Amino acid sequence: MKLRTLLFAPGDSPRKIAKALAAGADGTILDLEDSVGAAGKDAARDLVAATLAGLDRDDVLIRINARTTPWHLADLAAAVKARPAAIVLPKCAGPADLSILDHQISALEVAYGLPQGRIAILPLVTETAASIHGLDYRGVSSRLVALAFGAEDIAGDLGVAPRNGAGLYSAPVMQARAMTLLAATAAGVPAIDTPFTDPRDAAGLDREARAAAEDGFSGKFCIHPDQIDPVRRAFTPGPERIAWARAVRDAFAASPDAGVLTLDGRMIEAMHLRLAHKILAQADAGDDSA
Repeated sequence: MKLRTLLFAPGDSPRKIAKALAAGADGTILDLEDSVGAAGKDAARDLVAATLAGLDRDDVLIRINARTTPWHLADLAAAVKARPAAIVLPKCAGPADLSILDHQISALEVAYGLPQGRIAILPLVTETAASIHGLDYRGVSSRLVALAFGAEDIAGDLGVAPRNGAGLYSAPVMQARAMTLLAATAAGVPAIDTPFTDPRDAAGLDREARAAAEDGFSGKFCIHPDQIDPVRRAFTPGPERIAWARAVRDAFAASPDAGVLTLDGRMIEAMHLRLAHKILAQADAGDDSA
């Protein structure tokens, strides 16, 4: 599953769902959580289930409501039956939440007669202050496809604005962002950045997406179709970067027993090879003909 551009669509709007599905994002997230009011939860759940029943696609995800809400179990049962590519779990409080969800999905797959293990899980792992204390997701679930950062919710939990007057993250939000990236790296999965909340600010989106890519994130949530192409460009390596990565890969392939090599007069070692592999994987993900 490509994860550079993940576009949210409100689960209670047939028009916006149709528009999102046609927008060309790597993945479309049909949202039952923040974008749907309490009175519309049941209708949205039915609409999302009916939408997936009429699709033959492997790039549609469903964000269910958090475990602490009264809608969680009904969302989960409907979502598994609809067979999305992944279930997005908001406000994941730690590895126990992921493990519980994994087992619940497995039980529902058996109940519905579905193949085991095909539905992935994408948790938002730093949306609450409490979640910061439980970020070791190594080996918890084979369904884990990425870890995601949510700036707005963690800021709300802290009672602060997510960004200051200059448009930069506040210090505690920036710490949560960094911890998401480190936790994902430790777990061996990609990290997904929070959405940029002003679709009108193209320059701000470009700046934030490029910064996320430079820091090591693999993709970014989008909240408007116009954000897809700028985010895709930010997370797709340019020709010079790809050429460097290929040169590093080829140098180590030619000298497999070497610990340190020289490339264009500069020392390269194992960490450069790991970076080269990541760049080439991103380049492959950026090839939409693949």
